[in-house]
Amino acid sequence: MKVLITGAAGFIGGYLANHCVEAGCSVTGMGLGEPGEAWTAGSFEPCDIRDAARLSEIISRVRPDRIFHLAAQSYPTVSLDQPRETIDINVGGTVNLFECLRTLGIKPVVVVACSSAEYGPVASQDLPVRESHPLRPLHPYGVSKVAQDLLAAQYFANYSIPAIRIRIFNTTGPGKIGDVCADLTRRAVEIELGMSPPVLRVGNMKSRRALIDVRDMVRALWRSADCCKAGEVYNVGGDQIYSVQELIEAIQELVKAPFSVKQDSSLIRDCDEATIAGDTVKFRACSGWTPNIALATTLRDMLDWWRSRLASVSVSGGGSVAATPTV
Repeated sequence: MKVLITGAAGFIGGYLANHCVEAGCSVTGMGLGEPGEAWTAGSFEPCDIRDAARLSEIISRVRPDRIFHLAAQSYPTVSLDQPRETIDINVGGTVNLFECLRTLGIKPVVVVACSSAEYGPVASQDLPVRESHPLRPLHPYGVSKVAQDLLAAQYFANYSIPAIRIRIFNTTGPGKIGDVCADLTRRAVEIELGMSPPVLRVGNMKSRRALIDVRDMVRALWRSADCCKAGEVYNVGGDQIYSVQELIEAIQELVKAPFSVKQDSSLIRDCDEATIAGDTVKFRACSGWTPNIALATTLRDMLDWWRSRLASVSVSGGGSVAATPTV
């Protein structure tokens, strides 16, 4: 089976590529820049999803049986500063992908990585949120994901391209940069290595997220192509909901140096939903999938990932490693 992964240079892409190779697939990844360190198998094609000609050339040559569409500008805060670019990448790129398939006359299964950000704020009585809940995104990223989601649905309805829409909830793990778990584990390791004072400054400690390990997520994405119904939308995310306070307490038990916690109002973002958690009953019913990696395992692996990268910086006295998002 031939698999194409857009946005393969991002966090999930490398894990997904390795999973597909282990399943016996021929994998081609495409994206901006070089693939991340998680990418260890398959070929990689430099391509901006906004470049329709280049995208068409790759798809025409590869003629994939499955496409996992992960390409996106995936940071809500970046979307507030760069709304036009976010829309161009996420919406325009999705149009490019489906138009290439339509023009070439091929119909691979297309798993589209949609987002929990489409829902926006959800009342407590409606949590965990179901797929039928109204979509009220809070930022341009969420708006772009709504458009991406509905475009996939209409290309199935109008052109019978078998698109499956997966609304991904908070996903983390070793190599993640730019989410709360990545930030907390990085700074905890900096404290552990003596690179920072033993004080962890945080924003909203009461915000709550249902978290899932990236390795569980890629299993779900793979299963979705086998089991889900074309044209339908499915939530995929973790079982357990954790507050920032609970994450900090879990990390304190895993690090080798004590630290205190101080709330910093400047780190609180107005665009943050209070609680993000999805009802995954629909996906589980059709796929038989369930997450199986505990939070403690995820955090321990993330801490080890940061230790391996920050230890040499600590020895050389070079200061902290910059947490630059990789999309």
